[in-house]
Amino acid sequence: MVMRKKTRVIKVGDVLIGGNNPIPIQSMTNTKTINIQNTVDQIKELIITGCDIIRVAVPDIESAKAIKKIRESISIPLIADIHFDYKLAIEAIKAGADCLRLNPGNIGSKQNVLKVVDVTRERKIPIRIGVNSGSLSKEKIEKYGVTAQGIVESALEHVAILEKANYYEMKISVKASSVPLTIESYRLISEKVNYPLHLGVTEAGTEFSGSIKSSIGIGTLLTEGIGDTIRVSLTANPIKEVLVAKEILKSLGFRKGLDIISCPTCGRTEIDVISMANEIKNQLKEYSEFDLTVAVMGCVVNGPGEAREADFGIAGGEKEGLIFQKGKIIKKAPEDKLIEELVVLIKSNVEK
Repeated sequence: MVMRKKTRVIKVGDVLIGGNNPIPIQSMTNTKTINIQNTVDQIKELIITGCDIIRVAVPDIESAKAIKKIRESISIPLIADIHFDYKLAIEAIKAGADCLRLNPGNIGSKQNVLKVVDVTRERKIPIRIGVNSGSLSKEKIEKYGVTAQGIVESALEHVAILEKANYYEMKISVKASSVPLTIESYRLISEKVNYPLHLGVTEAGTEFSGSIKSSIGIGTLLTEGIGDTIRVSLTANPIKEVLVAKEILKSLGFRKGLDIISCPTCGRTEIDVISMANEIKNQLKEYSEFDLTVAVMGCVVNGPGEAREADFGIAGGEKEGLIFQKGKIIKKAPEDKLIEELVVLIKSNVEK
């Protein structure tokens, strides 16, 4: 079991972040925020997939005002993503945003930051200070280059502004598109602050490469006890972000859920492991939140012995296979009946 660093606890809507609280999954809509119905529809899809907190872009005053109707139509906290204009932050809060994501360095003077803080304090709204490798000031780049030290020092300067105003309801992110730089930056800031950290690899890329980069970056930090909430950033449908995030958390034991384990295919396999694993996952999708491990093994070498810890599973043979439960063989079945009989066995046990 991973021992997490115990950070300060903040509240985003009704979700607690930090301390020993579960690690929430975040995503961001890719609809136009002013298109309220499209945005609400996408958020509802993301909620069904497993998203705990949603973020929307606020590029203009109309988008900020749209938050009111969006927030009234969804059941999870909403974060307003603000850049350049502090007035948008204030308007978003008034419209019902549960949290702000902003880079205090790009919304003008320190006085503007303090105007935002005054409103967040009144409404008890937390702020995420987000510093990315691509948003470093010229001065920081000249002094440090694009390095973890420069990213973290920039974040700490923003933290100091809020602390000086006696405001401590914040979480921090220090992302980079480089996985090693992301890991180094989070390690460094984790040593210096006790605020909850929002993990992610920014601009991670397309679904395949971005999933790998995010899994390595976020996963490495989580195994070290660093991180209190995550977003997987992909150039893809936001649903994919949530699915990858769930798998990261499940694989590290931070979240329970259906886990399909399956062997790599090789010359010994006598059944179509690839299609069968996908079909079993599809037929069991209604149990996605159950703490259930199902094994799909291509031959007797890999199962049932190697998969004895699985709750249920199949092991292939020539045109037939074994169905097993906790390593114990239950029965044989022809290949074309394996999935059907496995699913019946699982459902009959789970629904008892």
